[in-house]
Amino acid sequence: MNITRGVQHHDRAHAAQLYWSAFGDKLGLVMGPEHRATAYVERALGLEHAICAHDPGGRLIGIAGFKTFEGALVNGRLRDMAAVYGLVGALWRAVLMALLISDTDNERFLIDGLAVAPSARGHGVGTALLHAIFDEARRRGYAEVRLEVAGDNHRARALYERMGFVAVTRLDMGIMRHVFGFACTTTMIRRVA
Repeated sequence: MNITRGVQHHDRAHAAQLYWSAFGDKLGLVMGPEHRATAYVERALGLEHAICAHDPGGRLIGIAGFKTFEGALVNGRLRDMAAVYGLVGALWRAVLMALLISDTDNERFLIDGLAVAPSARGHGVGTALLHAIFDEARRRGYAEVRLEVAGDNHRARALYERMGFVAVTRLDMGIMRHVFGFACTTTMIRRVA
């Protein structure tokens, strides 16, 4: 497995598909249908805000995004949404997606999505990507890493706990659980310094 910083231009479409395979079940009602969602993600990818895992043949098998004050893994603007969904479709989607946006943090490096190809799950790709994120956080001077995980994503939460993350807060989605398909999110923190 080869771990690199940034998404290569030739991997954009595959990165968008990976992202959708990880988050489509939660974002489908808002960002669907799939062909529009992946077109939007591909258009909005912050290429420099990711760490990628490739198999020995060079195929993208995992991506970990991070958010800074300069951008995020999916860093689209209203004009990007409008190009894919039209202005009216973009407006209501932008309002709903704003409810999920995690603020950057001066004290903690924010993980902004982790996706592993279904065929590569259980082979250490997520672990390798997290170690690379920890290295990136240290390189940037952060002592801690933060992420949010959906309450029903037990597999991801188990990985994060194995990697030393600790749950610090829980946010109930309230009525929005019907829109996004999960009842709560948990904020987890891990020291890296």
